[in-house]
Amino acid sequence: MPNLAPTASTPDLHVSKPSPSEPATASAVCHCGATAAARGDAQVRALVSGWNANHGSAHGK
Repeated sequence: MPNLAPTASTPDLHVSKPSPSEPATASAVCHCGATAAARGDAQVRALVSGWNANHGSAHGK
């Protein structure tokens, strides 16, 4: 499987939850230069919410 982690040259949001008993993890890199990482279901939900509101496609609004 290819490395799906976002980088400065391939900005994006990546979320992983390997199994129901494992905590979720996420990493994000935006084309504006912002970066973030989270571990744990609640923190990942907060990162995704912030990404959707302030980065990624939100820059096009």
